[in-house]
Amino acid sequence: MPLHMTKIAYSAESPADLRAWLESHPEEALMTTRYLPKRHEEMVGGSLYWIYEHALIGRSPILRFTQRDDGRWHIHLAPKLIPVVTKPKRAHQGWRYLKEEDAPRDLGDGESSGDVMPPKLARELAKLGLV
Repeated sequence: MPLHMTKIAYSAESPADLRAWLESHPEEALMTTRYLPKRHEEMVGGSLYWIYEHALIGRSPILRFTQRDDGRWHIHLAPKLIPVVTKPKRAHQGWRYLKEEDAPRDLGDGESSGDVMPPKLARELAKLGLV
């Protein structure tokens, strides 16, 4: 069972903007991180789950990790955003591990993000301890 990670979609203005950025890379999208995750071998085959407005909204499969000339690391991602059932998630710096059992499920065929709770509503209900 692969290990996943979470990261804020910090430069995205919307989930559609994130999807457009990912899909603008024909082969793979690259994310940069200062440090190689200690458990990186477990993460190949897992996914990077994107946080937008304090909620997990989608995932991109992790293909591999490579080191740059300056010592930083590239996280190679499949250039797609797979929508998931929205799940509240606090913002954090950098990335965090996410176990398979804690990851939200992918949205099914015919199911849209409109069928699940909007991220802002999910965040507010989570603050109240209702979800």
